[in-house]
Amino acid sequence: MAIDLFAGIPVHDYGRAAAWYEQLLGAPPAFLPNDTEAVWELADHRYVFIEVRPEHAGHALHTIFVDDFDARLTQIAERGLKPTERETYDNGVRKAIFRDPDGNEIGFGGAPA
Repeated sequence: MAIDLFAGIPVHDYGRAAAWYEQLLGAPPAFLPNDTEAVWELADHRYVFIEVRPEHAGHALHTIFVDDFDARLTQIAERGLKPTERETYDNGVRKAIFRDPDGNEIGFGGAPA
């Protein structure tokens, strides 16, 4: 069975949010379905998208697990963003949390160092 995932992130200001997510993800959107949405493909059939929905902005919680945790954080820092929080769980899994201009939480997780 093929599965596509679209994880939505409600935002107030399309332009500000799109610029921030380009900075975080290191690429422009993969496609623009309309004037109020932008979509980034993280991996085959796995997408995150922003959508102007001011009444819901700031409530998204997403964690993206990556194989290249340290390299990913270095690349994001080189683009000018730093995590607002970092966590290491008892099992050694690490997480770096970023907050977009609306306060939505986008975390990157990685295996123990």
